[in-house]
Amino acid sequence: MPLFNRQDEHFWRDISTHAILIIVCTALIVWLLPSKQARIFNYETGKPWMGEMLIAEFEFDVLKSEEDINQEKAKQRREYQPFFTLDTSVEREMAVTVVDSLSKLSDNFAHTEVRQLIRNKIHDVYQKGVISQDDYDKLLRDSNEFVRIINDKGFTTKSIDKVLSADAATDSIRHLLQSAREGLSFTVPYLNVELEPNLIYEKEINEEGLAEAENVPTLERKVSLGEQIIDRGIKVTEEKARAINAYKDALTKNDSSQSPWKPLIGQSIYIMLLLVLFTIYLYLFKREYFSKLRNILMLYVVIVLFPVLTSLMMRYMVLSVYILPYAMVAIIVSVFMDSRTAFVTHTTMVLICALAVNRQEEFIILQLTAGMAAIYALRDLSKRSDMFKAAFMAVLCLFIMHFALSLMHDKFLLPATRGPYMHFVVSGILMLLASPLMFVVEKAFGFTSSITLLELSDTNKSLLRRLSQVAPGTFQHSITVGNLAAEIAKKLKADSQLVRTGALYHDIGKMANPVFFTENQANVNPHEKLSEKESASIIINHVSEGLRLAEQEDLPDKIKNFITTHHGSGLVKFFYVKYKNAHPDEEIDEEAFTYPGPNPFTREQAILMMADTVEAASRSLNEYTEESLSELINRLIDNQVKAGFFTECPITFQDIANAKQVLLDNLKSIYHTRIKYPELKKE
Repeated sequence: MPLFNRQDEHFWRDISTHAILIIVCTALIVWLLPSKQARIFNYETGKPWMGEMLIAEFEFDVLKSEEDINQEKAKQRREYQPFFTLDTSVEREMAVTVVDSLSKLSDNFAHTEVRQLIRNKIHDVYQKGVISQDDYDKLLRDSNEFVRIINDKGFTTKSIDKVLSADAATDSIRHLLQSAREGLSFTVPYLNVELEPNLIYEKEINEEGLAEAENVPTLERKVSLGEQIIDRGIKVTEEKARAINAYKDALTKNDSSQSPWKPLIGQSIYIMLLLVLFTIYLYLFKREYFSKLRNILMLYVVIVLFPVLTSLMMRYMVLSVYILPYAMVAIIVSVFMDSRTAFVTHTTMVLICALAVNRQEEFIILQLTAGMAAIYALRDLSKRSDMFKAAFMAVLCLFIMHFALSLMHDKFLLPATRGPYMHFVVSGILMLLASPLMFVVEKAFGFTSSITLLELSDTNKSLLRRLSQVAPGTFQHSITVGNLAAEIAKKLKADSQLVRTGALYHDIGKMANPVFFTENQANVNPHEKLSEKESASIIINHVSEGLRLAEQEDLPDKIKNFITTHHGSGLVKFFYVKYKNAHPDEEIDEEAFTYPGPNPFTREQAILMMADTVEAASRSLNEYTEESLSELINRLIDNQVKAGFFTECPITFQDIANAKQVLLDNLKSIYHTRIKYPELKKE
């Protein structure tokens, strides 16, 4: 069998459309993919390295951090001993100045004992050494512990706590004077002279010394070719982080000297191949999606959206990619299409996203597991809470699989391994956004979700409630047809919810003239007063009237299609045959007795046509036996096949045979006869 059917008139149009989409999607994803460095070197200091083992591909230098360099400079400044020059003349000058100042302030300050006391104290102060207040404050700020004092014999080293600042030296003299007042009969004046420093800061010498002290080496170590930088599971310390960053910078410089086209070409081939395989899947197994633009647009959008988001998060290091609800793709495609397409779409998306992330094998395993769980949880979507179940199952599988991988790599006990679990919880919460997003998808791409079908099938809806009041017989007929059609759909693995909802609305047009339809008549038949053509016109009109009501109520196109196709392009046979019998010689215009169509073009529409025809006709049987029901079902459906009603829809003879059997089994249950109870004989 050839891969593509070149006889298909739409073949080249569809192929060109898909080719353009594949090229555009590939270009967009490749353009946004993060660099190799952004993917490989995504880590957190203090947590285990979760990537593969890093081996140096070449020799490179690891430099000290700015903080370490600054700390070393600060240490060198602390250990540096600044130079001060001793000026011996200051002591003599300040002794004379202090005594003269005090003598001028007090005439009694001629006492020899007090003068000598002052001179001795000044001598003691300057023997320790006096430094200007500004220089002394600077020594304290720099945490210097020693100073070097230059004198005639060279220099001596002295602890900073053994020298005095100018303020401290002056305060010591004033304290002496304060103490002397208590033992003297005269008043000792307050000293108003500040002591000058005798240790002078050598600015030029110290600037050169500090510059030399702060000239610390920036090289921490050299990494040789083939040396292991870090391995999976090892904690990323500050030292390891510097080595990783140095390797990253070296790789960047190395890559900049090489051709940038090789990785781009490789990425393009990788993405394009996956998209081509996805497209081939649609062509071979889901032709109904392949040929519809809105279907393929939705699929390509969900495939591209998550790789784009992943690339942006990895490029700008925004949070963790594991908070993204990747399983949402599987959920949305399952709801709008089918489980198999959901799995293929999800797998394609995950494999493309893996290009942008670190720990690719772990990412693929986790996300494929979550997607599979979500698809399984939605196999029978019957209520809105099933969406919560799908999100819960996806997160649960993420937890279990990550736990298993942690055990396999012997890292379960590491504190950092608990981090991803919070990311999984966030992704599960975001997965719940799939429910409101479905409304956006429905409006943007014209889809109808199972949730919408469930809501429409509520018989309390205004249109259905009105149908039950205006045309109760038609309402009961629609419910019965819906049940029959849903059973057939389950047997044929078609969309049972869609066909059930379509059945509820397929005859809403009968509300315009309910009494003209037998199921709503009560011993009065208004057709007896009309001609066959008038009656046929009223019967046929219920299709166009139903379509008008559907548009008025803004029903989805899928439901409208059931209204227009449940009779196809068939004849209103009762009135056609009646008219033909009454006018045997007249050439009859069949168009006056023909429904506008079209014929069914989906399996669900074909199922509804069979169920509708058989259920309506079964009411006319005189007796309900297996033989009579079987004969009725076979005759009606075989006539539909001969009339060509099913030539435009993908239904097989085996499907039709199965549908007949389901109809027979269910009608036997509906029309079963009760056993006759025996009567008690009278004596």
